Amino acid sequence: MKISTKGRYAVRLMLDVAIHGMDKNVSMRDVAERQNISIKYLEQIVSILTRVGYLKSVRGAQGGYRLTKAPSEYTIGDILRTTEGTLSPVSCLEDEDTCPRVSVCPTIKLWKGLYDVINKYVDSITLEDLVNESIAINSPDFCI
Repeated sequence: MKISTKGRYAVRLMLDVAIHGMDKNVSMRDVAERQNISIKYLEQIVSILTRVGYLKSVRGAQGGYRLTKAPSEYTIGDILRTTEGTLSPVSCLEDEDTCPRVSVCPTIKLWKGLYDVINKYVDSITLEDLVNESIAINSPDFCI
């Protein structure tokens, strides 16, 4: 399983909007500049995230995008599954009907276990966790 640029950029986009959109709308042009991502590619991702209700679009001079919920209410797993589809490490977990050996497969338990660990991990991290991590990394550390 490999997370594509679409999934990675979706997480970066949501994080950027969470950090910079606490009290205002965030323009995609600003996100594109801060994240060094093509605005055309961001528009494709923002379309997906708006369609599922993760972002709200506001038109006009002060327009842009905002989160529809608090950062603590978004898991990274939800964002990745929205943009990537399944996070399954093997195709037979996506649709067990595709493999006639699934009922006698000695490795299916291994793949299910890996899939469960992946989902549990990405579902344990919220957008708020990444906001806090970003603040910690980018805050000056003063020692006296």
